[in-house]
Amino acid sequence: MVAARDGDELRMRTALEALCRTYWYPLYAFVRARGCSAHDAEDLVQAFFHRLIEKNGLRHVHPAKGRFRHFLLASIKHFLANEWDRAQTLKRGGNHQVISLDQLQAAERHAAEYSDDWGPDVLYDRRWALAMLDGALGRLRRDYASGGKAAVFEVLKECLTPGAATSSYAELGERLGKSPEAIAVEVHRLRSRYRECVREEIAETVADPREVESELVDLRRILGG
Repeated sequence: MVAARDGDELRMRTALEALCRTYWYPLYAFVRARGCSAHDAEDLVQAFFHRLIEKNGLRHVHPAKGRFRHFLLASIKHFLANEWDRAQTLKRGGNHQVISLDQLQAAERHAAEYSDDWGPDVLYDRRWALAMLDGALGRLRRDYASGGKAAVFEVLKECLTPGAATSSYAELGERLGKSPEAIAVEVHRLRSRYRECVREEIAETVADPREVESELVDLRRILGG
């Protein structure tokens, strides 16, 4: 996140746009949980990020003032309370669109994932946590692909979610031409690198490296682990 706050203008804008992509869906889910329609939520989140980028809103973020996740949630609450009418003038698909997304996919995803048991703030935190895991999985996939081990990743990725694996090490070994012992080593490496990727993903969203550990604790709490 520091790159989005400091440095030359192009570097800041690029870093901020990357953060926007990470947080778009958590904020979209938050706005939907506040009672907005899918179209209104899309407009409002796009308008919010447009304002943040154009006004270089992160210059006001200081490491001592809290985590970026909390800053962003407080900022959009303020935006929704004070900027609703102005936000409605920013039409979807116009010059102000800063994040290109499949809006239908977002609406369908929200419908599938939404729970009445979660309030807007809880939903935002949960979507943030899942966004961190999705980002980490993408990093891991790219790591394995760059090392010529894309097939290994695709076969073993089921082992990353506790309790989700449906194949034994012997079965996985048959698919990769490896012994169960070799698969055990591969899975250990995969899980270790995945944990590193989660840490790296979170590190890109905090202003102070010392916040990473606290965010990891929150991530585990939010996901019930």
